[in-house]
Amino acid sequence: MPEDKLHNIRHSFAHVLAVAVLKFFPEAKLGVGPVIENGCYYDFFLNRALTPDDLKNIEREMKKIIGRSLSFERQEMKSTEAKKFFEKQKQLFKIELVRDIERYGTTALEDIQRITHEDRLTKETTVSLYKTGGFIDLCRGGHVENTKELNPDAFKVDKTSGAYWRGSVEREQMQRIYILAFEKKEELGAFLAQRIEAEKRDHKKLGPQLDLFVFSDLVGAGLPLFTPKGTLIREKLEEFVQSLQEPLGYQRVRIPHITKRDLYVTSGHWEKFKDELFKITTREKHEFAMKPMNCPHHTQIYAAKKRSYRELPIRYSEVTSVYRDEQSGELAGLSRVRVITQDDAHVFCRISQVEKEAFKIWDIIDKFYKPFKMPLTVRFSRHDPAHMEKYLGTQEIWKRAEDQLLTLIKKRRIKYVDGLGEAAMYGPKIDFIAKDSLGREWQLATIQLDFNLPERFDLTCINEKGESERIVMIHRAILGSLERFMAILIEHYAGAFPLWLAPVQVAILPIGKGHKAYAKQIEKTLDHENIRTLLREDDETIGKKIRESEIQKIPYLLIVGDKERSKKTVAVRVRGRGDIGAEKLEKFLKKIKEEINRKK
Repeated sequence: MPEDKLHNIRHSFAHVLAVAVLKFFPEAKLGVGPVIENGCYYDFFLNRALTPDDLKNIEREMKKIIGRSLSFERQEMKSTEAKKFFEKQKQLFKIELVRDIERYGTTALEDIQRITHEDRLTKETTVSLYKTGGFIDLCRGGHVENTKELNPDAFKVDKTSGAYWRGSVEREQMQRIYILAFEKKEELGAFLAQRIEAEKRDHKKLGPQLDLFVFSDLVGAGLPLFTPKGTLIREKLEEFVQSLQEPLGYQRVRIPHITKRDLYVTSGHWEKFKDELFKITTREKHEFAMKPMNCPHHTQIYAAKKRSYRELPIRYSEVTSVYRDEQSGELAGLSRVRVITQDDAHVFCRISQVEKEAFKIWDIIDKFYKPFKMPLTVRFSRHDPAHMEKYLGTQEIWKRAEDQLLTLIKKRRIKYVDGLGEAAMYGPKIDFIAKDSLGREWQLATIQLDFNLPERFDLTCINEKGESERIVMIHRAILGSLERFMAILIEHYAGAFPLWLAPVQVAILPIGKGHKAYAKQIEKTLDHENIRTLLREDDETIGKKIRESEIQKIPYLLIVGDKERSKKTVAVRVRGRGDIGAEKLEKFLKKIKEEINRKK
């Protein structure tokens, strides 16, 4: 189904929701009702908190409204008339939105904040409204033509949450009602089934349960603490990336976690990210910031001395943390944090070297994601020419960079999605979208071409003619944020990590006290071969040991009793398959080492 049709369906459900709410709460003050992923929401200012019964009644009323075959009729009205209309209805928030349209030509806060005082319109204009039965709402559209196009079995009143009007903590507290909305009943059913499975796999539950990470109120929200098991997984992921990139000439560097304000003023981050920076003022009144990006630091390593074209490409890599002052309400487990560990790398090269270097990175990305069985699609993330204020540099610079990246994509002969407006602040990107085991898509790896920072930091090399030549930068991430990637992996595998990543690869479970000595011999052998092993020496029953080990999702359990001790074998139990019989330890060891090496 075309995206605009689904958008119109969901937008229409938002209006039907408003009609239903006004039946039960005629004094409700209406906020906004935009389309979001998987549905829509509408904000209401109400005289009491909504209950689960309220939501059930609202959903039933929405089904009745849909059954009335009401039309969505577009109307246009002068803004002065629209304000009078909403004043009669005592809809103060709508009046505020109309005034914004008069002053700025938009109600979008991010656009309003970029409009200078001199650019304000401050004049009467025309606004559009949509009429549904007796309900009229300020709205740009689009909508379906009639409620009979909405499937009453393909939506669900989902939940409520609190939301400040216009996102400001100084404004009114609204109640936001979320709707799940689709074209077909089967699509809603599939989404709900997927969500139930996703809830079972929620990394915020599984992570602590599997002893991978914790949060502490004393440390602060959005600042995860990784346990030995969680740290081991992180290190294995880092090692995998390093094993792929080091043969290609990447050199490791180290940079501090704070910097003078001047560095980010030069790079442009201070202006663009000033509200997200953790700022520090020293006793001597010097202003520093905790780094939100690594690239400006890396430019200074390159710029520390004159470079010959013979040295290029120079490839710096680093696994390091950056810091963002995220709002508390936006934090979500490992998915949205205030400390972000990046597998960051920057290639400093000549324009003629961009293709070869970008393809090398592309090869690393393909090799990295193959073991995870996460198919990749490509998005060409380019700038939005209508909003150049979001970006550094000129239209000419952006055209050069985008033309070059698009040529690379076409040479790779791969389908891609156009990502208008998805570019980073200083350059277009080739973004790689990974699909997990639940069919959800995540933007992870990226290749970004940057002509702007080399200009701002005056990065050059001495070319064959002895002249100073401007270089370019390639920003590269393979797994992006380690925290977010771990969250995705936990849910992708439901905590059952493949053998090469599992914190404990083999658990040895002696049946009784008389079998512990043999179990220790097995442990010593496995340890010698660098197999991560857990020996259960406690006196619990073998049944309880098995159950607890399976809860921890350990890939292999070796059960040893009289028979195994006498025959020098192990009884093997495989996660998800159960008992597979007894075999010699040497045979078992050879098999799992091959599995680890294949990253299965």
